[in-house]
Amino acid sequence: MTDFDDSNNIIHMENICKRFYIGTENESEILHHISLDISRGEFTSIVGESGSGKSTLMNIIGLLDHPTEGSYELMGVDVLHMRDNDLSRIRNRQIGFVFQTYNLIPRMSALKNVEMPMMYAGIDQRTRTERAKELLTMVGMGEKLRNPPDTLSGGQKQRVAIARALANDPAVILADEPTGALDSKTGHLVMDIFHRLHDEQGITIVLITHSPSLAEETGRILTLVDGEFVDERRGRNAH
Repeated sequence: MTDFDDSNNIIHMENICKRFYIGTENESEILHHISLDISRGEFTSIVGESGSGKSTLMNIIGLLDHPTEGSYELMGVDVLHMRDNDLSRIRNRQIGFVFQTYNLIPRMSALKNVEMPMMYAGIDQRTRTERAKELLTMVGMGEKLRNPPDTLSGGQKQRVAIARALANDPAVILADEPTGALDSKTGHLVMDIFHRLHDEQGITIVLITHSPSLAEETGRILTLVDGEFVDERRGRNAH
């Protein structure tokens, strides 16, 4: 059992580098000595154009990939020297993912999609069903519990994805271009949910986006250019 630190720091990265095709003539470095701290309760955005390295960084933050160099502590625990099954458990319990493509399971209802992370965490059927209903109601999907994803609009699918991300009460939500596949009106509705989660429940959120206007809605804005942070400033939601 991993003992996580309950201190204020959720994410602590130092000198993270990521290289591909190592040892070949095509070797390239995508991330250059990235250092990053995310405190509990922050709403931070990482903004950058396509090719800036933000998806590579998100994959490392989310323990979906390993850096070539550097150190990474999640809630005070060194996560770069863990076995794959331990990393899978941490991803399931400590990180909630919201992707542009929703990543919902087509044959399952909204309710079952939200239950899935809790099932992998070993939570009993009754408890996970009750929590899934509560979360779907919280994001305005209480009337669509039995609907499979192909009967839902893009905005509704993303609401289900947000509920699923919250299922195991994670330390941090990673939202990768969460409004990228939505029209602007629906995108604003989805962002409103993130604001409510942050403002009312103090949930820690890291938003990865190419949109400066979306980044402005967060508390802290980190700009990534060619694999390096070139700017840090406060957003409109700064406290």
